[in-house]
Amino acid sequence: MSNLKPDSVIACLDCPDHVQAVLEASMWASSRLRAPVGLLHSMPSLQQKAAINYSGCLNIDDENALLEQFTSKEHLNNCELKAQGRLLLSQATSYCEQQRHKLKTYTLHRHENLNQSIDYVDDKAQLIVIGHHVTCKSTLSQLIRVSHCPILVTHAPFLTPTTALFAFDNSPTCHKLLKWLCKTPLVRALTVHIVMVGKETSDNCDALREAYAKLKQAGIKSKKTLLDCRDVAAALNYYQNQHDIGLLMTGAFGQSRLRELLQGSDTKKLLVSTKTPYLLFPKA
Repeated sequence: MSNLKPDSVIACLDCPDHVQAVLEASMWASSRLRAPVGLLHSMPSLQQKAAINYSGCLNIDDENALLEQFTSKEHLNNCELKAQGRLLLSQATSYCEQQRHKLKTYTLHRHENLNQSIDYVDDKAQLIVIGHHVTCKSTLSQLIRVSHCPILVTHAPFLTPTTALFAFDNSPTCHKLLKWLCKTPLVRALTVHIVMVGKETSDNCDALREAYAKLKQAGIKSKKTLLDCRDVAAALNYYQNQHDIGLLMTGAFGQSRLRELLQGSDTKKLLVSTKTPYLLFPKA
């Protein structure tokens, strides 16, 4: 029987360099959403059986010596892989309990790859949190593209945002994201900069004004800006850096595959260039 709890924040602990950042981001989101945190560990490929170095991934002494014993080996057998995963989940649980005493956590130890694990939680989770560097063979872009759940990608360390940039392009996905932002408590306390990159046409101005009005009506402190620039990713990066904005929010892979092939994907460019937490909303 599955122990997956509906509407959870899922913390993907697949990246040793980002385990603490993923936990910090998940705890922040959990406190905003009033949701339990599901600590997800996907066991590496049993065919590869390579040890993954999780030693020192958290600032906590519990069981570090045991984790170091595992990571000192070049390869692990199936039982050792399972034991390494259980130790990591135990350590992550202890860390969360020390940071937030009232935080509800539970563990999900999946004997499958990360793609399958994300597919398992995708329909029931409220938010998936993942580190910027994943250890699976699939790229981060491939994992995000197939998800139906909002995904928060974090670098290390995770810094709690006080401001957010909502990249608005008047697409169906962005309108779906706008509707979600107006309802979710995740960004309720943040100042949201709604930014549109495009020509200063009456259609663009009207669409931006309407989106801004909806955020204001929802009680979200907001600012709006229209940037006339051909390079969307560069314009968003520049604006975010200039205003020291702590969270980027966009629709995920809203362009057609043909446009991505010819011009490149804005989502991929932002995943590479953005150094803050990055919330990606699934394509409508």
